[in-house]
Amino acid sequence: MTKISPSPDLTAPPRRRAPSQRSLATSRNILDAAERLFAERGYDGASVRDIASAAGAQIASVSFHHGSKEALFARVIERRATELSRLRLEALETLKAGAGPVTLEGILSAFLRPYLEKAGLDGCGAGDPQWLAYARLVAMVSADARWRQISERCFDPTAGVFIAEIARLFPNAKPSRIAVAFVFSVSAMLSLSTSRWRIEALSAASGSGPEPEHQVSDLVRYCEAGMCAALTD
Repeated sequence: MTKISPSPDLTAPPRRRAPSQRSLATSRNILDAAERLFAERGYDGASVRDIASAAGAQIASVSFHHGSKEALFARVIERRATELSRLRLEALETLKAGAGPVTLEGILSAFLRPYLEKAGLDGCGAGDPQWLAYARLVAMVSADARWRQISERCFDPTAGVFIAEIARLFPNAKPSRIAVAFVFSVSAMLSLSTSRWRIEALSAASGSGPEPEHQVSDLVRYCEAGMCAALTD
């Protein structure tokens, strides 16, 4: 008896082949190059042509892999924001699962340290120049209202979780004041990330060198003290 093969489903969408390793590498190279150039020149100063050249790719590859320039900028921000949010939330869950009480220092450490460690600013490594460039981009996005939607999508959900934890420690503080104190803390983190050259210059002028192994702990304590002062007066 002849076996009849089932008719193909002509309504089903065509199968897409998985991207090749070469295609994935090109996409990553474009994101890395865009991250560096956007950080160095700003959004308006970095051209798609220059990004393609820095990535060693054809200019058409930029739009093929990432769409418009604005879409590319958003993808650059989102790429590390996703990983950073995961690391921060994991650190917070570890803190809450511990035997001791949840403290403001612990909350701030869970938020600030993951980025600083990735960037190598904890004194345990040379630092990743891509993560250091990313700090400049976050500062740029935070300071320019035209990128508000990117900030709201990439950063606000995680920030909201941490702000809620801080509010539990300061139940009498107004939410607006907690938000201000939190933004000040984020700004201090970005300042440390983008102004290492100033720290080195000022340390040299005083006759002593910078101590990167203490900078992260000093930053957490600085932010903790400032937040306590702002929310308890």
